[in-house]
Amino acid sequence: MPKTPYYQAPKTKQGLKSYFWDILALIIILAIFAILACAAKEMHTPYQVGSLPEISLEISALPGYAANTVLRMFIALLFSLAFTFIIAPLAAKNRQAEKVLLPLIDILQSIPILGMLSMTVVAFIQLFPNSRLGPECAAIFAIFTSQVWNMTLSFYQSLRTTPKEFYDTAAVFQLSSWQQFWKIEVPFAIPGLLWNTMISLSAGWFFVVASEAISVANQNIMLPGIGSYISVAIANANIQAIFYSIAAMLIVILLYDQLLFRPLLAWSARFNSNYVDDPEPNRAWFYELLIKTRILKQCERMFSHVTEILVNSPKLQLPMINTPPLCPLYYRLAIFAWNIVLCLSVVIALYFLWDFISKDVSIAEVGHVFYLGAITAFKVMILIILASLIWVPIGVWIGLHPKIGQYIQPLTQFLAAFPINLVYPLAVTAIIYYQLNVEVWSTPLMILGTQWYILFNVIAGTAAIPNELRLVAKNLFVHRWLWWKRLALPAIFPYYITGSMTAAAGCWNASIVADVLQWGDHKLVATGLGSYISEHTTLGDFPRILLGIAIMCLYVLIINHFVWRKLYNYAASRFILE
Repeated sequence: MPKTPYYQAPKTKQGLKSYFWDILALIIILAIFAILACAAKEMHTPYQVGSLPEISLEISALPGYAANTVLRMFIALLFSLAFTFIIAPLAAKNRQAEKVLLPLIDILQSIPILGMLSMTVVAFIQLFPNSRLGPECAAIFAIFTSQVWNMTLSFYQSLRTTPKEFYDTAAVFQLSSWQQFWKIEVPFAIPGLLWNTMISLSAGWFFVVASEAISVANQNIMLPGIGSYISVAIANANIQAIFYSIAAMLIVILLYDQLLFRPLLAWSARFNSNYVDDPEPNRAWFYELLIKTRILKQCERMFSHVTEILVNSPKLQLPMINTPPLCPLYYRLAIFAWNIVLCLSVVIALYFLWDFISKDVSIAEVGHVFYLGAITAFKVMILIILASLIWVPIGVWIGLHPKIGQYIQPLTQFLAAFPINLVYPLAVTAIIYYQLNVEVWSTPLMILGTQWYILFNVIAGTAAIPNELRLVAKNLFVHRWLWWKRLALPAIFPYYITGSMTAAAGCWNASIVADVLQWGDHKLVATGLGSYISEHTTLGDFPRILLGIAIMCLYVLIINHFVWRKLYNYAASRFILE
């Protein structure tokens, strides 16, 4: 009797029908890459500064503009992920690096996008002269700065709050630091990082108008995209074009939610302790389509083989940088020298900054700018408190009901991505018509685009609560305020701090556009640091731009150090579910 082979391909007469799912998935993927490739090809076209491309407000131009915008945002997202996986572990595992990296992140995330563009757009244009690649790189860099800090802080928070029993498991299996990072810490951080990646991509939409329609030093630079389309529509007070842009944004967000984030959420559910109990909410049609394909199975085998080599190969067992618990004398001297270098660097930077600013700015004006900063700080504090009171209960409710969250997620992504510029017509019209106080009624515009950081992080924190703890609380009849005090608030607190800290920094950034409202010929200016920076950026007054940015960074650093960082350390030491 002849031996049967271990595996035989099933014989079928269906022909191409057996490859139906592969063909369908391949068509979708190739269509996406073809659209993005066409958009990438346009980046290399010649460009002269001062020659503005004509931005058509016809609806037929929107698909091409949408492809250009999406390409910029996903290029920025790739750089953001690379930055996150390098900087966050370094800050979480090395105390000396943490002293530099966390304040640096605080400073960089507080620099307004207009200030960032004013400092970088000239450099990129000189790097790529007579090419559209220069303004394209400036726009991508601006979008990158709106995405990366939230993702980095989320990954850092996950590394700092990984449960102790996970490390005990790694010790039992004798995992090296490199293996521990990829097998323990990264899987634990993936769900939270994914939710923060979604909100970071939405944050890129929030600043897409400023990054594609750049106005610096009385020089206008316009790039084809939805952001520039919105900018031209606002300048022309074209309501119809604004509705077209809203519809285009909604379609694009729904597309990348269904084709990218919904499958990733379904995949990341395997890293959630509640996945086995209730896998139904994690269904995604495109993810299920990919699972049915033969190509995915082959790619999965190849990926598993590559990760096996990268993670478990003895030649790549690189130790993670870690501070020794007991420092010998030479190490203490090295730390002292490092601190001296940091202090000297700060003093030298402040000296050159003041030397540049003092030539055109008086002491009295510096004091006035500090006063404007105090007004903006008060606004930010009130807005964060109000947003927390609203979105923490809602976020916990969504996190406890993942089936409902499956339908709410695209809506929240769209609302988070909604450019505040499109609210300006309603805000300006209402303020003028009802003769409202612009100082008060322009303030909510600062939080409209950044409140979602709180919501998304609270959802991620609630979803990460082990189902065993929920059952224990239920069996012990822990309800109402006691349930919030003993389970919900401690579980979500590290995530909430990450979201609130990023939302506060986003409010400072958003004050640049919220303090100056324009619709057609009407322009309303509110008192605050945002309007000061915005007006002098338009004029190209670099000493005053730097003064405004420096004071904004100083406020953010002080608040982060004495408020958010204290709460962050408290959350890392107290509220870790073990």
